[in-house]
Amino acid sequence: MLIGAVFLYLLATVALGLWAAQRVHHSKDFVLAGRSLPLYMSAATVFATWFGAETVLSVSATFAKDGLGGIPADPFGASFCLLFVALFFARAFYRMDLLTIGDFYHKRFGRPVEVATSLAITVSYLGWTSAQLSALGLVLSVVTGGAISLETGIYLGAAIVLGYTVWGGMWSVAMTDLVQSVVILVGLVLVAWLIGDMAGGAGKVFAAAAEAGKFQFWPTGGTKDWLAFLAAWMTLAIGSIPQQDVFQRVTSAKDEKTAVRGCLVGGVVYFSFAFVPMFIAYAALVIEPEYAKLFASEDGREIQRILPNLILERTPLWAQVLFFGALLSAILSTASGALIAPSSLFTENVIRPFTRQMGDRQFLLLLRVVLVTFTLAALLFAINSRSTMYEMVQNAYKVTLVSCVAPLVAGIYWKRASAMGAGLSVFLGLCSWLIAEAVAADATLPPQLVGLGFSILGMVLGSFIPRERAAAPVRAAAPHQP
Repeated sequence: MLIGAVFLYLLATVALGLWAAQRVHHSKDFVLAGRSLPLYMSAATVFATWFGAETVLSVSATFAKDGLGGIPADPFGASFCLLFVALFFARAFYRMDLLTIGDFYHKRFGRPVEVATSLAITVSYLGWTSAQLSALGLVLSVVTGGAISLETGIYLGAAIVLGYTVWGGMWSVAMTDLVQSVVILVGLVLVAWLIGDMAGGAGKVFAAAAEAGKFQFWPTGGTKDWLAFLAAWMTLAIGSIPQQDVFQRVTSAKDEKTAVRGCLVGGVVYFSFAFVPMFIAYAALVIEPEYAKLFASEDGREIQRILPNLILERTPLWAQVLFFGALLSAILSTASGALIAPSSLFTENVIRPFTRQMGDRQFLLLLRVVLVTFTLAALLFAINSRSTMYEMVQNAYKVTLVSCVAPLVAGIYWKRASAMGAGLSVFLGLCSWLIAEAVAADATLPPQLVGLGFSILGMVLGSFIPRERAAAPVRAAAPHQP
């Protein structure tokens, strides 16, 4: 019965996504849903940007293991990211009428910086997308009692998401996000109420968590612990700002005011609701302390089985249907956006400049081909990774933190920012971060903060190079201007 309900839900999601694909007539529809989403849809897509597999399965399990101090990146960093985007970037993005965030780097700094940042952002999505595909594989494996292996489940899940995203693009993402957000909110609240009651009431769960020190948020160690905490928070709070999926959801709104409000509403709802899976996970430990043994597994992904195992072993069928329906909704809504975002960016900002004679229909076909290719790359990454989803997401945003944040902020708020500065920022940020990861990954100063520091330094130094000297080669080649 449960298996039938899960696959029926998956079929309904694919059908909805394919129905939404009828609205796609050109590339702007595919990438930005025609910039026509009302507030409720804009907020739903922003909420769905973050509320994915790692929130339900991995962040909740990490909280059960390490407490609030173990999850500064998500939901705290992720929520602050949406706040920062709404207050400081949404208006600028919307007014520039861009198709991708790579277009901003091109318009502000030129082609070389556009390509470098677009490649960095695209690569960063491998971890994020792979986390969602791994979660789909885990759910399908658990629901079928192991009849479908984890690896087979990953392949099957990828095919399902790809099936409707490749045709409907952002319209399919927006339509499915709206329905899936409702399923998430209703399903998890009801499951939390049931699990809390099974654990002896919410008060008992909170008391047990407090007694175990799970509400300790701030680091209690020295400088190294504080810097590690700050780095984890900054990785999502700042490193995820220059991401195509966030950009797409903001600029898909029908107007500038809706873009700002949708981002704020989605962020607030996400932050508030991210604690529901944490409550369920800790209630699971109160009900069955044996689940704590999963924390000692050599495979970090094992702790993510706490909630699925509890639901299957201890709850009635209606709760199982609600939980896995909500979980699949969270995964599908995030996974679809995680596929279309890097595909759009890579196609528009890396490939398209070499095919300027291409018409819109040919470009739309190219978008779909790249989307399939990226899905295959994410599959390969997911199959070979042994990290938790929470770790995979954190690692993904280190790339953009050290390479794309400084040029973005400087490009919007610093008039002197130059192409030379942006190029040097990307180069120094990535190189210093990679070197720090290779030789001093456990140093007091985390590698991503080293990279961010050098990225800012490169932006400043490069922008203070005299403009006449920096522009000399271009001027020499240009016709003489009287």
